[in-house]
Amino acid sequence: MTSTINQSVSTRKGGRPTPHVQVAIIGTGFSGLGVAIRLLENKIKDFVLLERAGEVGGTWRDNTYPGCACDVASILYSYSFAQKSDWNSTYGSRQELFDYLKDVADRYGVRPYVKFHHEVLDATWDENLRRWYIKTSQGDYTAQVLVAGTGYLSDAVIPDIPGIEDFQGKIMHSSQWDHDYDLDGRNVAVIGTGASAIQFVPAIQPKVAHLDLYQRSAPWVGPKADNPIKGVHAWALKRVPGYRAFRRGWNKNGREILAFLFKRPPLAEKTIQGMAARHLAKSVPDPELRARLAPNFAVACKRLLFSNKWYPAIQQDNVEIINGAIDKVTENGVIGSDGRERTVDAIILGTGFLATKRPIADKLSGRGGVKLADAWEAGGMKAYRGTTVAGFPNLFLMLGPNTSLGHSSQTVMIEAQIAYVVDAVKTLNKRGLSSVEVNPEAQEAYNKEIESWLDGSVWDAKTCTSWYTDSTGRNPSIWPANTRKFTRGTKKFDLDAYQVATLAGAETHADIKA
Repeated sequence: MTSTINQSVSTRKGGRPTPHVQVAIIGTGFSGLGVAIRLLENKIKDFVLLERAGEVGGTWRDNTYPGCACDVASILYSYSFAQKSDWNSTYGSRQELFDYLKDVADRYGVRPYVKFHHEVLDATWDENLRRWYIKTSQGDYTAQVLVAGTGYLSDAVIPDIPGIEDFQGKIMHSSQWDHDYDLDGRNVAVIGTGASAIQFVPAIQPKVAHLDLYQRSAPWVGPKADNPIKGVHAWALKRVPGYRAFRRGWNKNGREILAFLFKRPPLAEKTIQGMAARHLAKSVPDPELRARLAPNFAVACKRLLFSNKWYPAIQQDNVEIINGAIDKVTENGVIGSDGRERTVDAIILGTGFLATKRPIADKLSGRGGVKLADAWEAGGMKAYRGTTVAGFPNLFLMLGPNTSLGHSSQTVMIEAQIAYVVDAVKTLNKRGLSSVEVNPEAQEAYNKEIESWLDGSVWDAKTCTSWYTDSTGRNPSIWPANTRKFTRGTKKFDLDAYQVATLAGAETHADIKA
């Protein structure tokens, strides 16, 4: 059932009819599809998914680079309500995860609600109509509720390196891989040694003539226990009732030990860092090279990576590792911190994503026309329960501030947020409300608690700089506790933390009990 505020069309600017829905969802990755599925299960069908591409899948649609795969066990990196029984190996490949999301969209009847090639250009809160006015590349919509399912790994970082625009060869980011460009026999420069590079470098190294690997800081890399799923284990996943759920729960709960360790750096150093250091020592016999590949920061301060192929690949004769920042790019090559120009045919950017500067924030305007990007610029990238922001009524952010995980599967956080968002929509309907907006006091108290949890952990921005941290030295990315704590906090929509407006338009603090 939907609120009585909803109409099939609304009018704005000269009386033009604009399609109206109760809920507009941006994006069709794990977040967007999950919200849509749960809305349907709760008999809420007045929604649309706005997708800028021509297929669902989000990150797993866009990232097609060679070797692309997940570094979280596939049994956990999937919806708990749509568990897959026929993964090929412990860790899902990019193609498997993409196929999984397409299958889920079809199986749960979500695809008819998707508007493909509808890139959201702007979304503005209309204070009079109490709804979001959304401009897309294919037309406008209004919605009572706006859910941004764009995540934090959807917009690539293109580094501002002097001369990069003058390069005459091929440049591509790992998330925008050009499969028509043949790397065989080419001289290639790879910039970055993060989670993407650690997968595509071993895949392309045997093909290229020479590979220059530019690393500002070496990552911690642990062994990856990736094995084919076959035999009794494969049979049990398909045939034994409850076995998949047991294995998923075992993996999920086991990972919470990591959250405990990462909040206590001395313990993390003795255990997880020790494991990664032994992997390095075992994999790289040359002491000089091993020293160059040894990180100078605490484990998990930056994302902990897993690979059995990385160290063997970068020790091959056709690979040169250049430490330090790049000085400049020329028409024909790259000049490293050593001052030497190395001629290359192609440059591949493994430089990550705009994780702490969400491009969607530039397109969202709340009360008084204030852009979310400006609000975050002034007060830091903050939200309440990683989902709602003061000054932005009826806006829900999936994988918003401080929801990234350094120890478990992001799908756990996504499902927790889905429960919160869907319960919020149900609360709007049940209570006859036109809008909910988190109280600034509740948001501030929540973020102070987050800061206290971060303090002294491996993610503490005072002792470590990474893509988790922003330009002000804060860490607005990581959830610094076990996932059960987040799941408990988002199980029900806590209306007491919100200001509400009724359908009649009156505003009040939420003294209505949900």
